[in-house]
Amino acid sequence: MDEKKKKTGTDELPLMQKIAALCKRRGFVFQSSEIYGGLKSCYDYGPLGAELKRNVMAEWWRSMVYERDDVVGIDASIIMSPKVWQASGHVSGFSDPLVDCKLCKARFRADHAPVVEKGATVEYRKEGKTIKGVAERSYVCPECGSPELSEERQFNLMFKTNLGPVESPDSVVYLRPETAQAMFVNFLNVQQTYRLKLPFGIAQQGKSFRNEITVEHFIFRSCEFEQMEMEFFCEPEESDKWLEYWKQERFDWYVRLGAKPENLRLRTHEKDELAHYAKGCYDVEYQYPWGWGELEGIAARGNYDLTKHQEHSGKKLTYFDPNKVDPATGKQGMHILPYVIEPAAGATRTVLMFLLDAYDEEAPSEGRAEGRVVLRLHPRLAPIKVAVLPLVKKDEWLVDKSRAIIKEFRRNSINAFYDEKDAIGRRYARQDEAGTPFCITVDGETKDTDTVTLRYRDDMRQERIKVQEAVDIVRDKLRD
Repeated sequence: MDEKKKKTGTDELPLMQKIAALCKRRGFVFQSSEIYGGLKSCYDYGPLGAELKRNVMAEWWRSMVYERDDVVGIDASIIMSPKVWQASGHVSGFSDPLVDCKLCKARFRADHAPVVEKGATVEYRKEGKTIKGVAERSYVCPECGSPELSEERQFNLMFKTNLGPVESPDSVVYLRPETAQAMFVNFLNVQQTYRLKLPFGIAQQGKSFRNEITVEHFIFRSCEFEQMEMEFFCEPEESDKWLEYWKQERFDWYVRLGAKPENLRLRTHEKDELAHYAKGCYDVEYQYPWGWGELEGIAARGNYDLTKHQEHSGKKLTYFDPNKVDPATGKQGMHILPYVIEPAAGATRTVLMFLLDAYDEEAPSEGRAEGRVVLRLHPRLAPIKVAVLPLVKKDEWLVDKSRAIIKEFRRNSINAFYDEKDAIGRRYARQDEAGTPFCITVDGETKDTDTVTLRYRDDMRQERIKVQEAVDIVRDKLRD
């Protein structure tokens, strides 16, 4: 999809440029180490961005853990024994084919390069001239189109470091490239301490690190990112049923939080896409400005991971069911190596998806001379839930009353923001850009009637409400 096709109003800037500008202007996302020229692929989340990301992850945790009886959570170490990554295959196989262009010096993944027919004649620019060359491979440089390329070499994506004061082969460890493996190695710890019965899940959120060759599209693909993953352990014969359940449940989660269904799809992996151990996989994809991109994968992993860790560690990782008869022995009680369904979502790219989907531009209309930019975030995702604004900052009574109202919201764990600078219209505009769903204005009538104006972000509707009812009204709307 052409970026310029997904825009509103008369502004011709591509949507991604608008989002990046909004993120900088309103404090969602900053370039990391910006005063030193920035660091490629690294980003810092400002006050609004930190809240938005926290809210996305909290909604995932609430849906996956708090609202269920069959899923529990853990928080495992980022650095694990290197034996974990040897068993999982990441040390030997977690790599990309890396190629350098001899002409423009670009470095890229071979499997992401433009495809051409091997031996075909291609045109490209060299020393200011258009020349023709023969493609020695089935791809060319994605930057300049040149077929003059280095040999492919495998590049491991894990960040390597040393644990302890002495650097040696024995001190080598890795920053985790995924959160999933901790759920597998802790399978029995969790199951036995929590006395869980199949089927059950183990959930985790946290940072992962991949030394990506290609980083792109703002925070969509970066070297440091956050994941929201769950491993759901079940009887082998029930694996297909749970795969169907979880792929629909995860798709619906995005819709419930305001994502537009027409911008989402469930895509089935083709056989040549599947990992060798996978029985099936679906991706929840979003139509980003550059095209369809993965938000989350829901994979049937079989018992591959538990088997590998059992083999490499020498420790049994089976579930014991006392109610089953073991067909091999005919005795009561059976050890089962569960199958796994894994919903694995990217928190940072989900944040980007919600920003893109919520972004809206409204042209000037009758009764409103200026257009406005609005982030139509679901209220539970909005970084600020309610802004409290005294109509006149020089009126001490209005200021004191506004601060008292703010205090009540905060006492009830509702993130509220106070703003007294500029005309009320400008303050509304700032909150619209920040995605704040509700604004409360304290004015002269408040003194006489103990009421305030409640303004709604999406349609700018206003209504008078009692001060003592403000917290309850906003809290009820956040439950919707």
